[in-house]
Amino acid sequence: MATASELDVGKITMQQLMSDGSRRGWNHDIESGQRKSNGSNGNPRRQAKLSRQVLLFARNFFKYPKLLGSLIPSSPFLVNHLLSLIDWQRARIIVEYGPGIGTFTGEILRRMRPDAVLVAIELNRDFVGFLRDEINDPRLHVVHGSATDVRKILADLNLPHADYIISGIPYSTLPDKVRAQIVRESRGLLHPEGALVVYQFTNTVLPYLRPVFGQVEQDFKLLNILPARIFYCTP
Repeated sequence: MATASELDVGKITMQQLMSDGSRRGWNHDIESGQRKSNGSNGNPRRQAKLSRQVLLFARNFFKYPKLLGSLIPSSPFLVNHLLSLIDWQRARIIVEYGPGIGTFTGEILRRMRPDAVLVAIELNRDFVGFLRDEINDPRLHVVHGSATDVRKILADLNLPHADYIISGIPYSTLPDKVRAQIVRESRGLLHPEGALVVYQFTNTVLPYLRPVFGQVEQDFKLLNILPARIFYCTP
């Protein structure tokens, strides 16, 4: 996963990040899980929310680069492509590892069934607080914790399994044992017709996925900073 030096962050200013965020469409309406129309870019309230998102993400990247892996949140191209892999009619229980500032979370909620549940597991307290403050959707459960504890987290919510698990945590920066544990726990929780969908900037996680899952399909999305690899894993 890219480090701060690899991204040459010294050349990136906060103003550039916020401007890039506006162009790339980070400004989801995460309060309701609905995306606002592009015509409201001049709305001061919307711009203020976008500024909070970008500044919070950038500040936490500089504090914990190994936990985030990239200075730039995922692009709308990556979000839409990855979420197109989900069978939304069948997806009743969805788990998201590492929701961050909600780049995927809002779009997942927008596509979900009214009776579906999304469990977002986040290790960063700042992101947990942000998501709980900004997203008002009873289908969402934001949990402060580790993906290694996903089995207990779902049990505490009386959820028997996961139909889909969407994971963006940077496996390349995790210890070997933690990578292996997350993959095993995820496989154990999946519905027989479910899938683990992983997006990464490297192939580090691939050797951990192949022995555990019956099939691992790979894809590559160039229209993202950094270009992302997608692994669609089924039992």
